[in-house]
Amino acid sequence: MNPSALTGAQKTKLRGLGQTAPDTLLVGREGAAAAVTAQLDRELAKRELVKVRFTGGQDRHARAALHDTLALATHSECVGAVGHTALFFRQNSDPALQKIVLA
Repeated sequence: MNPSALTGAQKTKLRGLGQTAPDTLLVGREGAAAAVTAQLDRELAKRELVKVRFTGGQDRHARAALHDTLALATHSECVGAVGHTALFFRQNSDPALQKIVLA
């Protein structure tokens, strides 16, 4: 998926869905380690929209860099980030397995 493929309205819809979602993945001091990237990739394949909490005490610039790194490594898009929480989205390529329908 091309990172610029989502419109503003689609991102807004995804952020709305993510507000009530539980934190699925915790990222600590190790940052975007291979295990974290692999787990995020598995969660995206299963759920399409994953809420990630950053607990490693990084400052906002380091967290922003982690968002970019994780999105690039998992071929997803960070659709929103507030404080220590970020939402990542990657739509399933098989239409039969898509859980979130974007208009």
